[in-house]
Amino acid sequence: MAAGPLLGGGRTRSPCSQLLAPLSAAVWNFPSANEHHLPLEIGETVRILQASEGKGSRPGLCALPRAEESVVPAEMPMVQEITTTLREWAAIWKQLYVTGQVERYCRVKQMMYELMEQRSQLLSGTLPKDELLQLKKEVTSKIDYGNKILALDLVVRDEDENILDPDRTSIISLFQAHRRAAQTVTQRIQEETSQPGCSARLAASPSHSLYLCVRNFVCNIGEEAQLFMALYDPGEQRMISESYVIHWASTGVPRDIELLNNLRAIFTDLGSKDLKRERLFLVCQIIRVGRMDLRESLSRKLSTGLRVMDITDITKGKCESDEDKQHFIPVHLAAAENDFLHNMIRKAVEGKDINHKGQGFWLSLKMLWGDLNQVRKDHPHLVDRSTVVARKLGFPEVIMPGDVRNDIYLTLVQGEFDKGNKKTQKNVEVTVCVCDESGRLTTNISLQNVIYHGAGDKPASEYRSVVYYQQRHQRWMETVKVCAVPIEDVHKTHLRFTFRHRSSSDSKHCSEHCSARGPAGLWWRGSGCTWGFPAECVSVSRAVLQGDSRKLEDAGSYLGLPSTRSPSEPRILSGSSFRVGGSVAGLAVSARDSFQISTLVCSTKLTQNVNLLGLLKWRAKPSLLAGNLQKLMHVDGGEVIKFLQDTLDALFSIMMENADTDVYDTLIFDALVFIVGLVADRKFQHFNAVLEAYIRQHFSATLAYKKLIGVLTQYVEQASRGEPCEPLLRTFKALEYIFKFIVRSRHLFAQLYEGKETAEFQRSLQRLFQTLNQLMKSPLEGPTLLSQGAALKYLPSILEDVFGIFDKKEQSTGRAQQSWGAGRATRAAEPWRGGGVHGPPGASPAAPDPAALCQSHYVACMAAILSQMDADHYHSYIQAFPSRPELMDFLMETFILFKDLIGKTVYPPDWMVMNMVQNREFLRAINQFATTLTEMFLSSSSFELQLWNNYFHLAVAFLTQDSLQLENFSQAKRTAILAKYGDMRAKIGAAIRDMWYNLGHHKIEFIPGMVGPILEMTLVPELELRTSTIPIFFDMMLCEYQLTASFSRFEDEILRKLDSEVEGGRGDEQYKQLFESILLSCCRAHPELSQPGESFVALVTGLLERLLDYRAVMNDENKTYSMSCTVNLLNFYKEIDRQAMYIRYLYKLKDLHISYENYTEGAYTLLLHARLLKWSDEANTAPMQGLYSPSLQTQRQLKEALYNQIVNYFDQGKMWEEAIHICKELAEQYESEIFDYEMLSEILQREAKFYEKILKVLRPSPDYFAVGYYGQGFPTFLRNKVFIYRGKEYERREDFEMRLLSPFPNAEKLQTTSPPGPDITESPGQYIQCFTVQPVEESRIRLRDRSIPEQITNFYKANHVQKFSYSRPFKKGPKDPDNEFANMWIERTTFVTAYPLPGILRWFAVTSTTTTTISPLENAIETMMRTNEKILSEINRHQNDPSLPINPLSMLLNGIVDPAVMGGFAKYETAFFQEPYLGEHPEDRGNIERLKDLIAWQIPLLSEGIRIHGQKVTEDLRPFHERMEQCFVQLRAKVESQYGVREMISFEDRRSGRPRSVTWGPDWERLSHARDRRVRQGRHHLIPTPGSHSFPCAPCTLLPPAPFRCPRFPSLVFYTKPHLCIHSAIRHGGPDQREDTEQRDPPAVPALQSPEPLTLFWGVPAELRRGLCPVRGTALLPTPHLSQLLCSMEASPIPKPTPRSAEGERRENRSSTFFSYRRSEPRQSASELPEPKVMR
Repeated sequence: MAAGPLLGGGRTRSPCSQLLAPLSAAVWNFPSANEHHLPLEIGETVRILQASEGKGSRPGLCALPRAEESVVPAEMPMVQEITTTLREWAAIWKQLYVTGQVERYCRVKQMMYELMEQRSQLLSGTLPKDELLQLKKEVTSKIDYGNKILALDLVVRDEDENILDPDRTSIISLFQAHRRAAQTVTQRIQEETSQPGCSARLAASPSHSLYLCVRNFVCNIGEEAQLFMALYDPGEQRMISESYVIHWASTGVPRDIELLNNLRAIFTDLGSKDLKRERLFLVCQIIRVGRMDLRESLSRKLSTGLRVMDITDITKGKCESDEDKQHFIPVHLAAAENDFLHNMIRKAVEGKDINHKGQGFWLSLKMLWGDLNQVRKDHPHLVDRSTVVARKLGFPEVIMPGDVRNDIYLTLVQGEFDKGNKKTQKNVEVTVCVCDESGRLTTNISLQNVIYHGAGDKPASEYRSVVYYQQRHQRWMETVKVCAVPIEDVHKTHLRFTFRHRSSSDSKHCSEHCSARGPAGLWWRGSGCTWGFPAECVSVSRAVLQGDSRKLEDAGSYLGLPSTRSPSEPRILSGSSFRVGGSVAGLAVSARDSFQISTLVCSTKLTQNVNLLGLLKWRAKPSLLAGNLQKLMHVDGGEVIKFLQDTLDALFSIMMENADTDVYDTLIFDALVFIVGLVADRKFQHFNAVLEAYIRQHFSATLAYKKLIGVLTQYVEQASRGEPCEPLLRTFKALEYIFKFIVRSRHLFAQLYEGKETAEFQRSLQRLFQTLNQLMKSPLEGPTLLSQGAALKYLPSILEDVFGIFDKKEQSTGRAQQSWGAGRATRAAEPWRGGGVHGPPGASPAAPDPAALCQSHYVACMAAILSQMDADHYHSYIQAFPSRPELMDFLMETFILFKDLIGKTVYPPDWMVMNMVQNREFLRAINQFATTLTEMFLSSSSFELQLWNNYFHLAVAFLTQDSLQLENFSQAKRTAILAKYGDMRAKIGAAIRDMWYNLGHHKIEFIPGMVGPILEMTLVPELELRTSTIPIFFDMMLCEYQLTASFSRFEDEILRKLDSEVEGGRGDEQYKQLFESILLSCCRAHPELSQPGESFVALVTGLLERLLDYRAVMNDENKTYSMSCTVNLLNFYKEIDRQAMYIRYLYKLKDLHISYENYTEGAYTLLLHARLLKWSDEANTAPMQGLYSPSLQTQRQLKEALYNQIVNYFDQGKMWEEAIHICKELAEQYESEIFDYEMLSEILQREAKFYEKILKVLRPSPDYFAVGYYGQGFPTFLRNKVFIYRGKEYERREDFEMRLLSPFPNAEKLQTTSPPGPDITESPGQYIQCFTVQPVEESRIRLRDRSIPEQITNFYKANHVQKFSYSRPFKKGPKDPDNEFANMWIERTTFVTAYPLPGILRWFAVTSTTTTTISPLENAIETMMRTNEKILSEINRHQNDPSLPINPLSMLLNGIVDPAVMGGFAKYETAFFQEPYLGEHPEDRGNIERLKDLIAWQIPLLSEGIRIHGQKVTEDLRPFHERMEQCFVQLRAKVESQYGVREMISFEDRRSGRPRSVTWGPDWERLSHARDRRVRQGRHHLIPTPGSHSFPCAPCTLLPPAPFRCPRFPSLVFYTKPHLCIHSAIRHGGPDQREDTEQRDPPAVPALQSPEPLTLFWGVPAELRRGLCPVRGTALLPTPHLSQLLCSMEASPIPKPTPRSAEGERRENRSSTFFSYRRSEPRQSASELPEPKVMR
């Protein structure tokens, strides 16, 4: 390999030098292009042994030095650390890119660039000492931060930022260094998250804002306009913010020229819920202020245009927003001035791009976080005092103290106005104003200019709506804000709406409509509320008053009239003059007009809640104070939080004004606890800051501490006495803030009164804590124990406040008094563990747990002590125990303690050094204690089973802990651990092996208990460990075999444990091979165990292979192959008779099927379990699986439940035939065994529904696909195997192939259908072959020769099938360019699967394959049969559904009667009917006759098809039909002259009109027998009239030789030809079969010589039909009896046949009808018997 451009470093040599630098590093990646290339990545080092340059020289030789030598760099340690860190980060960085973590990928990339830059600075050596130290701190901080976010190990350092060496540092110092480093990194992460990226910031902040800057607006309006911009939620179909209003002049600039280039607004108060909206749009609406037409002189507001912009990605932070980036929003101008706003928005949201012609808005958008004050502070260049603020329509998620808001948002929803006497609808304009009680605006200055059209607009005294042109149903959806109404005037005001018809002929005396008061009124009499509005948006229909507009100035004229339309008020018909309500001074309620508005109140001072209002105004009615305090607990939390400051002020004012009495103390305390509990709720977690701010800035109750301490002490005393005290539990949850109120109150009191009553305050607190001590000491159970647990959880939250009150001496005294039993503490704290109870408000979830810190410190001290002990110390310590039981107790407790510390490590996973140091000391201690075990507890007299058992479990737990599994670590970490600590697993594994062999005859006591732990140990992927410990298994086998002559217990346990271990991720192919080779060699060395041992090894390796296959595909997204592996496993467990494991995997398979909606396969899977159960009351022995209730205790109960579930699954999978079988079995049990007739009735009804579904519900037949997996790259369960797959409904092959290839993206699809050769099957790649196959229907005696509906027979053609065929055409012999049919051979391959489909899988492996060849003549016969079947199928479809389109039938018929391309069957005549072919192939004469017969039978089929086509053809296609008739006449004449006449004769079916067919077993091997066919339409059947070779059957009873006339019934005449069986002529009448009659020899009959077309069975009665066998046409009665039956019938005159013309014959053929027809290929509709014709 030429290493020059790739390698850097070393000394410079001449080009001809043979020896380069001893060590070089790759400076960029070098891929391997051929076998002589050595692939390299950046940073890898290479030892170059030989090199050469020049053209044609041989490649150099090189070797990587990793395994041979260690490289010691000469750089400073910090540079080495940066290099190692960059290499480790690079691998993870690539994975971040692959997994799509873009944000973290970019962050790591930036840090890597910075580290490389800093590394260059360190290598330069030019930095002074102080800068060098500062640079080191920056580097280490960056490395530690990067390691943390990448989940790498924490690096501990000393003061000089050098990595600590654990061998030269005490364990306590290491622990302290880890803790400091963790705190530093956590603080750094908190600082980073305090200034996060866009999406993170938006998620973390409770309040958000959207900055909007209008850069330009271009639109050809020609008049003044108003631009409205608001945020719109299409899901709720409403605006969620105020509208930003811009007044645009007709000159194309803002009307206020000072706003040019300064059109900025900010939408505030957006919360986290707003960011989570599915979609959010910015709506830009244009309102033209001008005239409707040129005749007008007055201006009005007219809707002109609207456009929306999807800003979802911007608000959710998915894309970075920038104030400099401009967005263009094209304008969609309204087509007419009657297009309502909501229609325009809907069209704009759903619409496509428009031809805007450059008209639209240019905007800049930027998402900002924080409330308005924070935004102004952080972005003063964007948001200043001139920036318009558009608030949210509703409250923000956090309402800070001092945030006062009193707004009413009024939305004009819709109205309906009758046109009255006018010819056209009115152009209605709505005017809104705020009036006082007198109805005047001008006299009350406080009510002027209180209406805002939108943000950025000046207030006005009235609002005028948009005018829509001539619309009866008006929909405005316009929102205005009413604010600045003084609180004291609210109850005196109301809203007044006036409606005016605007037109070019407006007059000053035109009438107006008026609506006043109602929900629009600002005062609702008698409600006791401050606002007459509900807190949420409410829509109410208003009553419309009609009368003189001059009466509107007097409020008394309309305030007495109704303001709302009653829901029960009847609508008045148009044109009626009836009026409802009443009239006052010229005003009356209009019955034909209505008006609807909606309101939304956003007020922090006014509320509608009566209970809360009663508390806030408690001084008005002091007698109701106690009740109002109690009712506060039932007020909605959101309402209380909204008025949090006012509510707290009211509570503490009540407390202060009633300081001399304790009547209200408990109620106030409970109310305060209730409010603090609301703040603790996650829903209101952002209000913690509000409560904190209130305590610091607004709380002023100086005497509150006395009341609060008193009530709290009272509650604690009650609980300590064992009395139920439910409020105490809520109090403990709110204890932190209760104490904050106490401490703040005492602080204010001390400031006010200069520290008075300090001693009294401390005594009250001491009494409280003494009461708490009594509570904690109480031995009582029940409520007391629960209160103790709550105290344990929440008391630590008040320690900081308590420490600020007491001095250190008093604190220590108090702590000394709080001691009680640890056992009771554990029981008391148990109900409060976990997430069931929320912690105190304001508690940081990331705060370190003091108990955990204490525990980790204790473990560090213990490890430090162990590190100081050597073997002599251990020996001396062991000898110091006075007795053997005490030593045993010490060892037992030590083993348990070590095992707990290993399983539940006290250190975080990234404290790698601390964990490894602890493991090193534990390993030394375990080995020392193992020596003690061997010396003192091994002999027969001193053996302690439990002690040894604890040792083994401890040693295995130590070996298998996560921190020692080196294979899971990076190469750098693995190398560092091995260099510093070695592989501790090998050491402890050798110790376990030695201790096991030391057990001697005690080994049997550990079998099978230790099988699982030893198996877990051997599965650790370390070769040396596996090699040394796997022989323990043979020792276990030998030990049990010597005592019991078998090792069944060992075998059962290892099979059970192996399943769970491998599924959990342990084990691999190497382990399987090692297990097999080691145990086989051990077994063969012992003759007694050779045979059973080899069987056991084969059993385990077979299970391992299946388990590994299952695990390999278990987590794949495509569960197809998981199902295959699951079936392999359950079959394996069934073979070895492990029923529990078998059932376990049955339910795993069922769950997989149901998750993929494979209900049929899920039912078959459950059926396997059900078949294991008996209909008996025996108890269930197998473990319960699935979701079945434990109450199913008997096998009968469980089997019944399974059957019901199976029936449901079969129903969902449309396998109703299978469901019926289950229903029948259940019905048998209900009827004959348990006599539950109610359940019998239910199951029979379900069964009846299934029968109905079979006939009425469409069931498409699935397609089947053959799939071959070739190549060594596939798993063993797929490799070089062929499977038959059952496709899903309507699934195309392309979709199936895509689904098939998705788990194997590297697989190559084979383009041929022939089996591949060894070059494919033995190659290392993956090749998939897929093609469609046809199911081969199995012959069913039960369905043969019966008239059965097609819906039934079609089911069996595609289900319960085990054979499948694929036909491949090929050419053989000399080519005939004019006739390709002469040498068209067919190669038919038949696949046989292991099990029928469908089954417990949607696919099964192919077990055998056969290939047959079909000659061109046989192929022609098949083709003709399929063609005839297609014709019959189309005819049947059109007669069953006359509404079907005619095009498919047209194409089919025209392609046959006028074959322009393929030539039709004329090609067959040329190829097979000529004398040369007959001379060469005399054996084909019979098949040639059959082909002629099929050609002849095509004529009556075509005749019927053309008849139907003529009935349905349109006039446009009439010439086409006539052309087709002409061609058919010629074709018919030719065929009938050459091959005879065939007729289809109508027969009346007296039963149902359902299509029926007779099912015949397919016979693909021989084409010597054609099938009978029957067609039917409505209630008529058409039967083929056979010719000399028509539909020949097996030997059967033949008809008499001549026309047969009954003596009694001379009208009954039979005509036939030789060898025509009765079965071919008469439809059987019932299902009876008598096989014995089939053997009767038919009487010899002479041939009937009749040149006329044949007509069969005129007037055959039902008795005769019942006398015929349904199988092969055999007579049920002997021929004499049949004659007697015929003679017993009543005679009637014999009709005389009359000759028919060709045209009459054609008309008769057209009038005949068809029904169904059996196709000769698999999966088609079944054949049916012909029916006789009845003629009168």
